[in-house]
Order: sequence, then structure tokens, then C-alpha cells
Amino acid sequence: FSPIVSKGWMEGLPWLLFASLTAWYLGYLFAVLVPKETITTSIANLQDIGKKPVLRAPVPKRQKCDHWSPCSPGNYAYRILSGGGKQKLAKICFEDDKEKGNVGSGINIAIVNYHSGEMMTFIKNAPKGSLLLMATQDDGSTRLKNDAKKLIEELGSKEIWNMKFRSSWAFIAAKGFRLPDNIQKEKINHSDKKKNRYGDWPAEIQIEGCIPGNLI
Repeated sequence: FSPIVSKGWMEGLPWLLFASLTAWYLGYLFAVLVPKETITTSIANLQDIGKKPVLRAPVPKRQKCDHWSPCSPGNYAYRILSGGGKQKLAKICFEDDKEKGNVGSGINIAIVNYHSGEMMTFIKNAPKGSLLLMATQDDGSTRLKNDAKKLIEELGSKEIWNMKFRSSWAFIAAKGFRLPDNIQKEKINHSDKKKNRYGDWPAEIQIEGCIPGNLI
């Protein structure tokens, strides 16, 4: 058996060798003349073409009284948090002005732009145009007399007569003006040993909202 060699293929062999040598030489020059950093960067850029951009959510801005969203201009932010057991203290906040370290067992009251003594005197002496923010700590019912309940009821409370031993309760009221109907004013949570979060105490509760500045 004798192989048959095409004459045309034999004649094109020198050109094939020349093309191969030329390609090798150009590749050599490219590797020598072009900096390695440029080649690495170009490859990295090609790899990044198919990647999806990573979108990072901006860090949320803290709002007054730790609201999730800010109150509209001309409105005041409030947040009332009842105590939880003996360790978690009640918190009352109005426009980021918070009651700190002045919380005791019973019903805690903060009056915007006004401070006084015992609860009934405290409420009666509050001038018209005041906001009253109240929250229980530990227990607010045991020493709460009927005349005090009636006074709080007159401020608009619908739950004060339902308060039981160690109920969690939060309430906001206005003296001398009326609060808007669409804001959260009061909330109560009774102690239930089957559902309590803190042993003999129920979970803390909170109310919050925004009050139009032209009411105060």
C-alpha cells in the first residue's frame, strides 16, 4: 500500500509554516510588550460582564421616638411602652424627649411641659392644652382608687375600669382639647399565667403615633 500525497497540499505547506511562525511571534511580542497588570485587569473585566450588580439597601434613618417612618411636618411623635415584668421599665417618649430613670411601680405619667406630685394632683393641676402620657410598671391597679379611675375616664380612657392586677396598660390623653379620632390612644394587656411572657407579668405593650402640632 502506498500513500497518495496531494501535490497541492505539499505546495501549501511552506505557507502554513509561515503563518504558524507569524502567529507565535505576534503572541510573543504581545506578552512581552503589554504589562501583566493590563492583561489581568482585562480578563477580570470580561469576567465581570456577566455578573449582576449587588444592590445594597441604605441604612434606615432613625426617626423620633423610634418610629418606623417620620411624622409629617408640623406633627409631634409620641410612643408609650408599658413595663414588662420587673426588669423592663416603662418608657414614655414625646418628640424624642424620654423619661429616663424616673419610673416606678404603678401608673407612670408624663405631662408635656408640666411636672407635679401625686397622680390625682398631677392630673388636676395639668394646665389646659397639655398632653398626658401614661404607662403601667409592675402593677397599676392595686392602689388605684375609684376617684382616680373616674378622673382618667374623664380624660377619655375606655380601659381604666378594666385594669386588673399587673395588667400592662398605655394611654395618651389631652386636657382642654380633643385628640384626632384616627390616632392610637389606648391599649391594655391582662396577666394570664398561661400566656405571660415574664412569669407573673404579661408582655409589654405600646402605642405610638403623630399628633398635629396645631392642636397643642
